[in-house]
Amino acid sequence: MMEQEMQDIMDQINVLDISSADLGEIEKAKVSGNVETMKRIYQRLTSEDGSKDKGKKKVTRLCLEARKEENLSEWYSQVIQKSEMIEYYDVSGCYILRPWSYSIWEAIKSFFDGEIKKLGVENTYFPMFVSRAALEKEKTHIADFAPEVAWVTKCGKTDIAEPIAIRPTSETVMYPAYSRWIKSHRDLPLKLNQWCNVVRWEFKHPQPFLRTREFLWQEGHTAWANKKEAEEEVYTILELYARVYEELLAIPVVRGRKTAKETFAGADFTTTVESYISASGRGIQGATSHHLGQNFSKMFEIVYENPETQEKEFVYQNSWGLTTRTIGVMCMVHGDNKGLVLPPKVASVQVIIIPCGITANSTRGDNDNLISRCEILKSQLNGIGIKTKVDLRDNYSPGWKFNHWELKGVPIRIELGPRDVKNNQVVAVRRDTGDKIIIQNEKVCLETGDLLKQIQSDLFQRAKSEMDDHTAVSHDWGDFCLKLDQRKIIQAPFCGRVEFEESIKKDSARDNVAEEGQPAMGAKGLCIPFKQPKQLKPDTKCIHPNCLEIGKHYTLFGRSY
Repeated sequence: MMEQEMQDIMDQINVLDISSADLGEIEKAKVSGNVETMKRIYQRLTSEDGSKDKGKKKVTRLCLEARKEENLSEWYSQVIQKSEMIEYYDVSGCYILRPWSYSIWEAIKSFFDGEIKKLGVENTYFPMFVSRAALEKEKTHIADFAPEVAWVTKCGKTDIAEPIAIRPTSETVMYPAYSRWIKSHRDLPLKLNQWCNVVRWEFKHPQPFLRTREFLWQEGHTAWANKKEAEEEVYTILELYARVYEELLAIPVVRGRKTAKETFAGADFTTTVESYISASGRGIQGATSHHLGQNFSKMFEIVYENPETQEKEFVYQNSWGLTTRTIGVMCMVHGDNKGLVLPPKVASVQVIIIPCGITANSTRGDNDNLISRCEILKSQLNGIGIKTKVDLRDNYSPGWKFNHWELKGVPIRIELGPRDVKNNQVVAVRRDTGDKIIIQNEKVCLETGDLLKQIQSDLFQRAKSEMDDHTAVSHDWGDFCLKLDQRKIIQAPFCGRVEFEESIKKDSARDNVAEEGQPAMGAKGLCIPFKQPKQLKPDTKCIHPNCLEIGKHYTLFGRSY
């Protein structure tokens, strides 16, 4: 009991910014196990009366003040700010991506860009502005985006003769050029991608990464002579998106095809990867890959001459995109009440080394020896490709640094003190579990590398277990609504008709209030999973009680972002 009380006090002290002298006193009390002395130290450090202790530094607001399971929205806001992922901006719905988050996007970009180049895709860049004539040429397409399109109407104080839109997506920006570039079958397939920003002027409650007015993404646009080859690419790209989530971000996804209601405007069909956030009980779209058929090529006159018939034929097209929403999903899925938990494969710092045990009584030689050992260890780990940093700041205590790097989600913390140097060892602490592992110096590179792989795997398995535990199959409307209120995503037989998908969403909504002050929304059609839970019996009715039609597929429904 005394040990637990001592640990509780230490946990509170660790978030304080304390001096070396205080640290020496704390170490003595800890070694002696004197709980009362530790309590007095804590009371003095947190006292508002600065005259009692002129050398005392004030309490910092480092730790999270909201719990994930109690107030998800506030927890998320604090996590992304205090971990230095996001800085708020004075334009609503727009945010500054700080280096800690942008480095994650760079890791995703590096992986995906390398993979699409293997497929023969080339990078390009098109202007962010689009004329009204081009934007409105494909009526069905633009109708879906119309409420979100931002228009430039003035230059200085002068009205622009013809308002110019800022791209919400680039089909109508790129395809007029495609119609000029593609003449012969030799020009096909044309495979282009651009890394850029888009603007969609959302009027819903904005959330950094998850729902923003400006966001970063890649958008691929390809043109083909052969429909079969075009469709094959749709699924190839979708699998790359699944790998981004599962291999890099350690997040399981459901691969599937969007329902008719959720299909991208102007596409023949849309494929998607869908994830699940257990803290909110909601699904979230991860990335989409669309087969556009000949819908846009007919509108923009993108044709080639068939070498066999010498006839003009319309090309088949695809478009596909992945956004910085990936970062927000990662924060939501893996984060805990200490802050971020970064999967090692996307962490810009995989190991943080923190020198410990430097007190007021330490000699200069002791300090120099410890720092030298930390730098040697950093060089060893960096030398084998493990991204490692040493925190040498002398104006913060080790406890404060522990909390700081836990908040930022660094996968492994290595603690190194004089006793560890003497014993030729280090203490490695896992961010995901808090487990402490003593590693001998001669094995530190090998075991640290193995530990990073284990953390990556464990994060994925933990998230997959949560998703599996919250995925259900239902054939009865009452059971469907019950499972929805149990924060589950549900696979249910569905006829596929748009009007009944709308009815499912409307009739499964609840009057009680959920997070962010919004009503408990109804279930949205997330996708028709490629991997069906079981074979649908021929006479199985659609899940909606008013529908008399037979279900075509098991469709995944759930509350969604």
